[in-house]
Amino acid sequence: MLKKLQDRLKELNKVAISFSGGIDSSFLLYVTKITLPKENVLAIIANGNMVPRKDYEEAIEFLKENQINYKEIEYKPLEIKEFKENRKDRCYYCKKKLMSSIKEEANKNGFENVLDGKNEDDLKVYRPGNKATEEIGIISPLAEIGFSKENIREESKKLEIKIWNKPSNSCLATRFPYNTILTEEDLKKVEQGEEVLKKLGIPKVRIRVHQDIARIEVEREYLNVIIQNQSIVEQINELGFRYVTLDLNGLTSGNFDKQLEI
Repeated sequence: MLKKLQDRLKELNKVAISFSGGIDSSFLLYVTKITLPKENVLAIIANGNMVPRKDYEEAIEFLKENQINYKEIEYKPLEIKEFKENRKDRCYYCKKKLMSSIKEEANKNGFENVLDGKNEDDLKVYRPGNKATEEIGIISPLAEIGFSKENIREESKKLEIKIWNKPSNSCLATRFPYNTILTEEDLKKVEQGEEVLKKLGIPKVRIRVHQDIARIEVEREYLNVIIQNQSIVEQINELGFRYVTLDLNGLTSGNFDKQLEI
């Protein structure tokens, strides 16, 4: 599969990559780096409040460590009405604006082909943003070739990409029920609350927000870590949540999507 990917990249010859710092776009960018001349590769990263600041900083570190040319764009998703209202199709509008901005930046720097890290698994779940990337003409070589998330992690490990086992993360808007008005303050509260838990060594965590209730989701093996640390409740209370609860079902990806009739 890796050779197929490299052959596809050679066909494209000169590419800009939408880079988030997650394992998918990191793998794609690294393979591109070792396949094409340095001047034919450009990473474009968005600086916005839809992802935790720490993730953004780690993404920049990855680019610098691997000596990859990159451009940053400022992105403010809360200025998008559909995103701010947290509609069920908010991802479509957010992704369309984001990828249009990335494509514009790529074109401005002499790059016609714009790639993203969408993988085959992304085609099997609710991802309204997929439609937006297709409309804009973004190329998704990992999905084209059939790379699953598991394939990407396996190949990343072989290539000694140090974040090969980095937990997946998602837009902070996913922590809120659909049709909840989003604010920068609320997104920040979630980001800070999740960081409290990560500092305890919990790799994957979500704080789902129900008005003044913070519902903690972690993998079941970490439930006792939460229960045995009363200070967690106090720290999350200090962020402005009146109640702190622990979901005994554990961590569920796309939790609020279950409410949708797709």
